[in-house]
Amino acid sequence: MGDEAGGLAPGRWTIDPVHSEITFTIRHLMTTVRGSFPDFGGEVVIGDDPMDSTARAEIRMGSIDTRSAERDEHVRSADFLDVRRHPVMTFRATGVERATIGRRAKRPRYHLDGELTVKDVTRPVRLLTEFHGVGSDPWGGTRAGFTATASISRRDFGIEFNVPLQGDKVMLGDTIAIALEIQAVHEG
Repeated sequence: MGDEAGGLAPGRWTIDPVHSEITFTIRHLMTTVRGSFPDFGGEVVIGDDPMDSTARAEIRMGSIDTRSAERDEHVRSADFLDVRRHPVMTFRATGVERATIGRRAKRPRYHLDGELTVKDVTRPVRLLTEFHGVGSDPWGGTRAGFTATASISRRDFGIEFNVPLQGDKVMLGDTIAIALEIQAVHEG
């Protein structure tokens, strides 16, 4: 992140879940269904060289919210997330590098490589991350803002449930688009 990470001091930055969100979209028939996981936490540890930084997060799978209680219960079942046996999804960063895409972006972009674990299946995932800067909050703290996006295949994580439709169509798409809006507080 180098000089572009102005004000991003080395040390531990804790994710503020009240001012952050984890959302996703998936294709359902001819439209897109949106949802979120409101119960999560984690941290970013900025190294002396910001490119040596690490991050980790835990997401409580049972907190899924797609604005439909019936659908949420089905997604929590063994057909999909099996939250009784696998209550937590985790992410652990394994590397950071400057992104070569989005060169005209107003903010610096990075690839945050990591390992996502869902239902005890761990796969690599690459988040395209944008750093929004650092500022003081009204409570005397220092906060940093990030946006990150990625796409994963649900089948890669053993989530195979689907309903066949006429012809070769199915009810659910395989690709899940993930979007993160993260506000982190500097802990020192």
